Amino acid sequence: MNKSILATAVIAASFALPAVGQQLTVVNFGGANGNAQKKAFYEPFEKTGTKIVPVEYNGEQAKVKAMVETKKVTWDVVEVESPDVARGCDEGLFEKLDYSKIAPKSDFLPAAVSDCGVGIFVWSTVMAYNGDKLKTAPVTWADFWDTKKIPGKRGLRKGARYNLEFALMADGVKSADVYKVLGTKEGADRAFKKLTELKPNIQWWEAGAQPPQFLVAGDVVLSTVYNGRIDAANREGKNLKITWTGGIYDLDYWVIPKGTPNKDAAMKFIAFASTPEAQAEYAKNIAYGPTNTKALAKLDAKVLENLPTSPANSKDALQFSIKFWADQGEELEKRFAAWAAQ
Repeated sequence: MNKSILATAVIAASFALPAVGQQLTVVNFGGANGNAQKKAFYEPFEKTGTKIVPVEYNGEQAKVKAMVETKKVTWDVVEVESPDVARGCDEGLFEKLDYSKIAPKSDFLPAAVSDCGVGIFVWSTVMAYNGDKLKTAPVTWADFWDTKKIPGKRGLRKGARYNLEFALMADGVKSADVYKVLGTKEGADRAFKKLTELKPNIQWWEAGAQPPQFLVAGDVVLSTVYNGRIDAANREGKNLKITWTGGIYDLDYWVIPKGTPNKDAAMKFIAFASTPEAQAEYAKNIAYGPTNTKALAKLDAKVLENLPTSPANSKDALQFSIKFWADQGEELEKRFAAWAAQ
């Protein structure tokens, strides 16, 4: 090919590129988390020439499954919760990730690295209270259970997960031993017995937005809550406080549905969102901890004090056990449903 033809081809190609206009559909859980992702990940990434089309969902793995099985994949990158990463990977719903195109595995928290998913952020289920209404702050889960010391209703998520762990900690089990104890019949019985003690004072919640609303309204005096929801409420001028002792932390992950025609662009987006700079920016917008450990050095003390990954807040934390709940969750959730209905 002579040089003039080559030059014409290059010019033509350069004009053709913007017309194609690469689009990437990225799916998340919406709310304050969705807004933080937009500022930290979507808007900066769009400057590279790829338009992000955001979609909200409630974690329905069935939607991903249907797309993959019918070979009509319209979602490119999806935020999923930890139990769905391993399950979806085993079922062949997600692409295997190429970390040479993302970042060295050693840059991430160990829990953030898996074959089909890379951690986006660390979040924690903790106890919280309204600083304007409660003057005696709870220090432990035993305090959360003590309705004589702190009278009033308690908000708990309706389900076995987290509540059984918290019940055992309230009964004196160290956070490090919780799953060992809960894995025995006696341990499970002990957790349900402890929950029964609190039952007359429980107000159940099902959506993440409810606990801050309950606390602000005074419907409950203490509640379990996702830490980012407290941060979001306080950014709106509320005075809600967190007790970090025995919080249960977990991660959300990026996955790529198998068969997306935009696999390469999806990998580039995940790599961008995994950089220390993007991760630090995300943590400034919502109090969830970075999975890229190099991001912590880019955050000031004020931001760090609200993150579940900061040393002070994580020293007594318990990592949510995906394996335990995969093995025993179905049975415990059935038992919980029967218990709650009594």
